[in-house]
Amino acid sequence: MERKKILVIQTAFPGDAILTLPMIQKLKEKEKDAVIDVLCIPGTKEIFANSPYVNNSIVYDKRGEHKSIIKLFSLAARLRKRGYLKIYSPHRSLRTSILVFLSRVKETYGFDIAAFSFLYKHLIKYETGIHEVARNLSLISHDISGAGWKVFPVIETPDHVKEKAKIFLNKIAGKKYAAVAPGSVWATKVYPKKYFIEIIADLVDNAFEVILLGGKDDSGLCSEIESNFINSVHSAAGEFSIIESIELLRSCDILVSNDSAPTHMGMCADIPILTIYCSTTPNFGFYPYNGKSRWISKDDLDCKPCGIHGHRECPVGTFDCAYQLTPGEILNSISEMTS
Repeated sequence: MERKKILVIQTAFPGDAILTLPMIQKLKEKEKDAVIDVLCIPGTKEIFANSPYVNNSIVYDKRGEHKSIIKLFSLAARLRKRGYLKIYSPHRSLRTSILVFLSRVKETYGFDIAAFSFLYKHLIKYETGIHEVARNLSLISHDISGAGWKVFPVIETPDHVKEKAKIFLNKIAGKKYAAVAPGSVWATKVYPKKYFIEIIADLVDNAFEVILLGGKDDSGLCSEIESNFINSVHSAAGEFSIIESIELLRSCDILVSNDSAPTHMGMCADIPILTIYCSTTPNFGFYPYNGKSRWISKDDLDCKPCGIHGHRECPVGTFDCAYQLTPGEILNSISEMTS
């Protein structure tokens, strides 16, 4: 007898992909014998491919190879052939809604704020006052009351990934490691470089080996920060993939990150995370939620938040949300978290 097939659609950024894992994990508990596939973008394939709860990760290169409407129809035909009985879509774009409709799957679940939400059979209210993990879990009717939503994302790293991280750490040979992720796709989410340098200098003074994490786009910023130190600061930006970075984080005593994907990578590693919120706020529901973690945010500004994602530059030209958040405040939190 052929196994039931379920498709999850998440074609957003890596952080969003990680925050979808708890939903998939609980879905697998409910549908133990089902095949669970995930439709994702190229940049997040490794996240889902290394989840023990996902059977297949199907790549949808919506900004490249599959950008045209013809390719969208082709992908829909491919999904129809796979014979899915259900689709769950945390992603809320117009393109995703059309794809769900074209798939001709009878049981489809999406959020009520999705573009063209009427194309879904089942609509779930998108609650703004809860964590993104809880919102995603509500798609599968999981009990999110109390602490029931605090499901931690699981990533299993293969041996070759563990070995790469081990080689990197052996070269450093430190006793304490602090990871710092100073970049973001959005400029107004990025805490000032000079402040990060001040924070890192204090970490070095306190005998930490500091590892700078980020993607290829962050390598320039990380190299600039690294150049301010003779030793004890090591940039891994652009050299480690997402799951390789998660494996590095497992050996770290703390992660200091902007409101960006590394925060959620730290959740996979289950280490203390201090997330710095500049233009955004933890109230959007993307904060670290293990008991070891904290966040820091200047929330008494009239101009904050200025957008859920951030901007390329400060809309009011002051960037007070960052500059008024002093390194001293952050260092106090780090000290309390690592003492």
